[in-house]
Parts: sequence; C-alpha cells; structure tokens
Amino acid sequence: MTKADLGIYVHFPFCVRKCDYCDFVSMPGTPDEQAYYLRVLKKEIRGFEALENLYLVRTVFLGGGTPSIMETAQLERIMEQLREQYEFAEDAEITIECNPGTLTEDKLVRYREMGVNRLSIGLQSTHNEELKVLGRIHSYEDFLESYRLARKAGFQNINVDLMSGLPGQSVEAWEDVLRTVVALNPEHVSAYSLIIEEGTPFYERYGSTKGRLLLPKEKEERDMYHMTKDILGEAGYQRYEISNYAKPGRECRHNLTYWTGGEYVGFGLGAYSYLGGRRFGNPKDKQEYWEYARDAYRRYKETPPQTEQATMEEFMFLGLRMMRGISTREFEEKFHIPFQDVYGEPVRKMLAQGFLEEDGSRLRFTDKGIDVSNRLLVEFLL
Repeated sequence: MTKADLGIYVHFPFCVRKCDYCDFVSMPGTPDEQAYYLRVLKKEIRGFEALENLYLVRTVFLGGGTPSIMETAQLERIMEQLREQYEFAEDAEITIECNPGTLTEDKLVRYREMGVNRLSIGLQSTHNEELKVLGRIHSYEDFLESYRLARKAGFQNINVDLMSGLPGQSVEAWEDVLRTVVALNPEHVSAYSLIIEEGTPFYERYGSTKGRLLLPKEKEERDMYHMTKDILGEAGYQRYEISNYAKPGRECRHNLTYWTGGEYVGFGLGAYSYLGGRRFGNPKDKQEYWEYARDAYRRYKETPPQTEQATMEEFMFLGLRMMRGISTREFEEKFHIPFQDVYGEPVRKMLAQGFLEEDGSRLRFTDKGIDVSNRLLVEFLL
C-alpha cells in the first residue's frame, strides 16, 4: 500500500519572555512545567499510533514559542518517538524554530545529530532599538553569534524572520535591515508586516487612533512592502508566497504542505491539524489541553469531515497566497464541478480590474492584487 505524505508540527509554547506584539500560544515556563508538558505531549503523539502505517513523513516543524530554550534531551526524545511511530522520507525536511541567544554550539551539533536540517531564526530587526521596542530578548550581535555557530555546525538551510512596519520605523531603516540580512546570504527570508493583535501589550499602545499615529503611514508600509520584493529579488531570492522568499530549491516544504492542501498533524498546545479530510485543533488553555491530549485521537475520529464548501474556499485562500496561484484544472479535478460555475463572477471582475492574471489554466494575483489581497480573498467566500 502506498503511504500518503504527511507533515508533522510539534508545538513548544515556552519562551524566556513573551514579546509585546505576540498573540501566539506561548508563555514562560518553569523546568517542572516544561517537563510535565513533555509527558503530556508524548501521550498525545502516542495516541495517534494508528496512523503509523498510513503515512510517510515528509516534513517536521518544531515550533513555538521557542523550542530552542528546551533541554536538547527533551527534543531528542520527541524526535525519537516520532521516528519510532512513523516512516520518514530519506530527504525529510526537519525544521526547528530558534531565537538568538538561546543557541549554543553543543545544541546545534545535537540538533544535526537528531536529524534537524533546517533552522528558522527569529531575528525581526537588525537594529537594537527596534528589538527593544518589540520586547525581544536578544540583540543583533546575539543573532550574528547564533548565525555563525549554525554555519559552523554545518547548517546549510537557514531561514531568517524579519518584521516591517514597526513603531517609529522609517523606510530607510527597513532598507538597511534588508540589505544587512542579504549580505549574510541565508537560504530563506520570511518578511512579515507587523499586525497589532487584540490582547497584546502592543494593542494597548498602538491599537487606538492616537496610538496608530506612532506607526508608519500606509504609503510607507507599502513602500517597505515593494522594497522587500525588489531587494530580495535582486539578491536571487524568489518570492513564492506573499511573505516568503527563498533561494532556488530552498522553499519551506512544510509551509507548502499547508498552502497546497496537504495533510498534516499538529501536536501540542493550540496546534492544528488537517487529516483525513478533517480540520481540528487542540485547546489553547493549558488545563484543557492536559485533559484533551489523553483522548485526542478519539476526538479526531469523531470530528466531522470538512464541508466541500469550506474546502473550496481554502483551495482559493491558500493557493492565491502563493505566487504560482491556483490551477482551475486542479480545482475541477478535485471538486468535479466547472470552476466558472463556482468562482466565475469574482474572477472576471478581478481580471478586468487588473488584480488577477491568467497563465493557461492558472490564476494568480498581480502585484496590484497582492497589495490588497486580504480584501480580495473575501470575495471567494461562498
């Protein structure tokens, strides 16, 4: 029997300190809390043993939080358990998220030994004053040391996370950030715009009309956005998703699983899965997760399959985030209905307005469409 491809996400919610802009499921945690979390996490993973003969693991993403603050032996035990339960592809992409200042030479060597072959380092800015505004625990110098150690340990696939639109940030400052990172020649760059999320300290500071005056103006943000594409493009990075750029062949295969409708299972606090046509998520509350994890597989089996309407919407939402866009032929093969019958009207309108372009059976956003993509994607709700 041919095994289906699978991506695995494992969430480690612990951080040294939660950043002021962050609304992810993350928190500081004592060593005892971390050890207990690992025990619950292992039970949840073990509960999905019934899947072991059905899937071939193509990607693993150890995310957070900050997985790199965990004891390396704890991460090793999780990877050992996953390898015991599942068959891994020989070229499986295995990523760990790291924060500067939490890496050591020994950790990096042991990551390599456990099969990790890709690092995602949360830099955000090369300017220390901007890092302080964000509430980051590290300096740019800490990042440089972590990056140097990673290269020394043999990592040849490194992503650097950056963030634009920061309070007080100028277009010139963002250009300096981009050019400084390009000079380091990482294989991948994720460049996100700051989003002010409710419930965060940043929302209290910048969520009001008065607070937003401290953020870059809309035109400045748009200039930063276009500058990102230009500078990274000139340096040989191909933009393959709205916020992600990679050297040829270095696209994040795990994220592509999400964006192309592939199957993945998420373990840990607040993790999400798309498995067997079912989409489901773990509780974000610690106490609820402790209870849920013991019986997570049964709960998954009792989850009703996602409706065809929701699957169509996701096909469009996720596919149009990628620069290659979506294939109308693939849509019709998947759903057995003419594409025009479902989305003909909004597509005709966006083509006429210059927001979409056609290339054979493929549809993708133009640069003009990408600028307002969040507004346009709403048109594909059924």
